[in-house]
Parts: sequence; C-alpha cells; structure tokens
Amino acid sequence: MPCPSFVRALFRPLRSAAPLLALVASPAWAQDDIDIDTISRLADIVRWGGVITSLFVVAGAWMLLRLLGRFVAAFGSEFSSRRLTLHKVSTIGQFVIYVATTILVLLLSFRVDETTLAVIGGTVAVAVGFAMKDLVASFIAGVIVMLDRPFQVGDRVNFGGEYGDITAIGLRSVRMQTLDDNTVTIPNSKFLSDVTSSGNYGALDMQVVMDFHIAADQDIERAREIVNEAVLSSRYVFLAKPVVILVNQWVSDYLVGVRLRLKAYVLDTRFEKAFESDVNLRVLRAFQHEGILTPGQSRPAP
Repeated sequence: MPCPSFVRALFRPLRSAAPLLALVASPAWAQDDIDIDTISRLADIVRWGGVITSLFVVAGAWMLLRLLGRFVAAFGSEFSSRRLTLHKVSTIGQFVIYVATTILVLLLSFRVDETTLAVIGGTVAVAVGFAMKDLVASFIAGVIVMLDRPFQVGDRVNFGGEYGDITAIGLRSVRMQTLDDNTVTIPNSKFLSDVTSSGNYGALDMQVVMDFHIAADQDIERAREIVNEAVLSSRYVFLAKPVVILVNQWVSDYLVGVRLRLKAYVLDTRFEKAFESDVNLRVLRAFQHEGILTPGQSRPAP
C-alpha cells in the first residue's frame, strides 16, 4: 500500500492544473470560443484576391482625383470668369469618385450574402459603429452640405473665427484657405449647428465695407467726393454694381466726428485686400492734400 506522502506527490500536479480546468469550463472561455468563431466567419467572407484588386482601384481613384485637381487649377487660372464653375464641377466629381470607389471596394473585398449581413449586424457592427460614429456623422453632414449648399467652393466664408476661401468640400471635412495662407480643416458636422457667413455665394464679385472718419467741423461733402472718386478710379472695383457711401455721426468716449461708410464691390474676391489698400491709400492722400482732419487731429502750426 502506497504511503501517504507518495499519494500527495501523485495528486499535486492535478491540484496545480485545477485552475486551468476551471478556466476552460468557465463562460469566459466559451465567450473566447465565440469570438474565435466570429473571427473565422469574418475571414471567410473576405475575398483576398478582391482586396488586392481594391488596392489598384484605390490607387486609380487617387490618380483620377489628382488629375481632376490639376485640370481645375490649370483652367481656373486661364479662365478666371469660369473659376468658380470649375470648382463646383470638381467638387461634384470628387464626391462621385469617393462614393463609387467605396462601393466598388466593398463589393470586391467582401462576399455579400445573408451570412455576411448577419455577421455585420452583430457585435462587430456595433463595435465598428461606436468607433466610426464621428466619421459617419461627418459623412452625413457632408452630404447635407452638398445638397443644402450653405456655401460653395470658391466662396469667401467667415466661420468659427476663421475667414478665407473654401477650397474643397469633402465627405469628411471642408478645407479653407485663410488670407494668411493657412489651410484650415473643418469637420462637416460643425456646419450643422454653427452660423456660416458667405460673402459672395457663388459669384466672383463681393461687397467690401470700409469706414473713414473725419472731424465734425470738416467739409463733409468734399470728403464724400474724395471717397467716391477713389473707389471709381480703382482698377479692382466692380462697376456693374452700385457704390454707396453712408454718412452718419460717430461718437466715442471723448471724441465726436463723422463716419463715411463705403460699400462697394470688388471684381474678384481674390483682390479684396488689394482693393481695400488701394482705396484707403487714395483717400488718405487726398485727405492730407485737402487738409481734411480726422477726429482729434489738429492743424499744424504755421
């Protein structure tokens, strides 16, 4: 009959393996089996040959987008009057290429049947949905922006403290080129809740507002004539639309004066700041030549 010490030595490995056996029998291990089974089914619905073909499709779509961008840039610089129209066509073309490429890649890479839909409709779809909720929201917002059109490519827009030209409207975001030559990327979902101001809304010309202040005892009529002449003689003014000069009293904490508010149209949004500089320079020179003083300014002693 074996001694008690021999029996304890015989069953000691079994006692060490007991936690492992309990883990195998636990629900967590069963859940791991389910996860492995789900992964294997997902691997079965993937067309690996189609995945390789999809890489060539994506590369072709990328090259097509580059060619479209170069075409618009080249012809937009040659035909300035058609620049915004070309940008609109480019935006629609990019949207079609993105959607068509996405659908084609999905059809080539996956076997879409009832089993595939059942798997996608399960735990994997929920996990992917949580991970991509912001991307999906931006995609839906991009479609709404394309249909509702609060602005267009080429518009000069003020949004969220940024001011510049819309250069691209994508499925996820909008790109804006500021006047400081910075590229700002804004998610499409931001445009669904915030206010957007478009200065030209699809037109090349845009209204520009400038203020000029003079002292209350100065020749207001002459100052108004100077501002009007400065605008009409500028090479950037768009004369097909009216030039308006509004006159009203201007009051600060310590000074009283007259404000001349100019509202005129620049012939192309790209020349907005050049137009402002040109008119301001002409007006200030004429004011100095005519001796028209600004509020708080005194005449030099003879």
